[in-house]
Amino acid sequence: MSASADGQAASASPRSRSRPDRAGGPVRLLVALLTIAPLAVLAGACSGDDDASSSSWGSSDSTTGSTTTETLAADGGVRLVDLGLGADQPIDLAFRPASTSLLVAERAGTVREAIADEDGFRLADDPVLDITDAVGDAGGEKGLLGLAVDPDGEHLYVSYTRAQDGASRIDEYELTGDDGSLRAELDTRRQLVAIPQPYANHNGGALRFGSDAMLYAGFGDGGSGGDPEGNGQARDTLLGKILRIDPSAPDGVPSDNPFVDGDGTGTDVERLIWATGLRNPWRIDIDPTTGDLWIGDVGQDRFEEIDRLSPEGGRGAGYGTNLGWDLFEGDQRFDEPDPAPGAASGGPFVDPIATYSHDEGCSITGGLVVRDPRLVALDGTYLFSDFCQRWIRGVVTGDGPTRIVDVGLDIGSVAAFARGPSGEVYVVSLDDGVQRLDPA
Repeated sequence: MSASADGQAASASPRSRSRPDRAGGPVRLLVALLTIAPLAVLAGACSGDDDASSSSWGSSDSTTGSTTTETLAADGGVRLVDLGLGADQPIDLAFRPASTSLLVAERAGTVREAIADEDGFRLADDPVLDITDAVGDAGGEKGLLGLAVDPDGEHLYVSYTRAQDGASRIDEYELTGDDGSLRAELDTRRQLVAIPQPYANHNGGALRFGSDAMLYAGFGDGGSGGDPEGNGQARDTLLGKILRIDPSAPDGVPSDNPFVDGDGTGTDVERLIWATGLRNPWRIDIDPTTGDLWIGDVGQDRFEEIDRLSPEGGRGAGYGTNLGWDLFEGDQRFDEPDPAPGAASGGPFVDPIATYSHDEGCSITGGLVVRDPRLVALDGTYLFSDFCQRWIRGVVTGDGPTRIVDVGLDIGSVAAFARGPSGEVYVVSLDDGVQRLDPA
């Protein structure tokens, strides 16, 4: 089944419009630095494509707030343990429920099984899935980009760009076999989503299942720069959106999606849309404890953005939300007018929970909320990284102001974070391989 028409696209005719303001004040975070070795926090105050430079978060020249020290724990820190898999440009990771194996996506188009072997893992000789011919070009922002397994463990899902035209696809395969011999059956391939891509970048590719057994997927605005086609705010395209997909439905559309019956304007609306106004959502997470939807959205020239959306009114997190791009970059007005204004462009818009400037990085890699019982000091912390830097940081919420913390770990080219079968946290790096976050 195809949940979207291959020919769908937003208007390419630029049209100017005035910009609405977001309701309420923007969330801008000065930063608290958490060094996990002694596990102490320097808590800064809250306040309101891409070169990276080095500077200090929570630097002393900030003009608001004061710095205090908060001790989170006294029983040790965290460390990265390299699994030593030797995977070729790993880009995402998933697992099959009730399995001890890990499934590792390699950017060129293979999914490999990492088999539990005494105290470590080893890659199986034969791939679980090989779609390298379908992927073709894995350069730039193309390739096999995302991976997920459904809650019953019977199907594997991949998000990738297609060789002949760079179009985005989500395909489903039956997943068979036992640990050590897992296979995605090629002759069972079923296309769930097909999206033409007007440019080579901003392909998104994140896939995650929610507790509702729905598949959530993130796609960028179609690329180039500044969203020239206005896809972020257009509801007649799946570009620049978070999608919610029901793999069991004949057309893939959940009956309770926000625009399943249109948006009330009489215009064409894509019914798979769950949330609007994304530039390039590079990784999403659904907190298994709270149901919150977290998104790391890559910025244009100034700001990287982290969004947290919570369940509300009996509806899932992010229902019908508009996150503002291309009218806002992070929590600030974007300099270019929306070229395709419509009903969505009138808002309301939801502010990010955190932003950081390009003084601190260039391209956010969204992560996950830690729920590993071994990592008590980080419980409930949302981890993320930046592709141009070698840090892992976290968003700490709860009592008091939201803080951004530095976890004190060194790893570069982070492409994804993922949970393992027991809630353990894996960090997936194109250059530094697959590593696990362990107590120090």
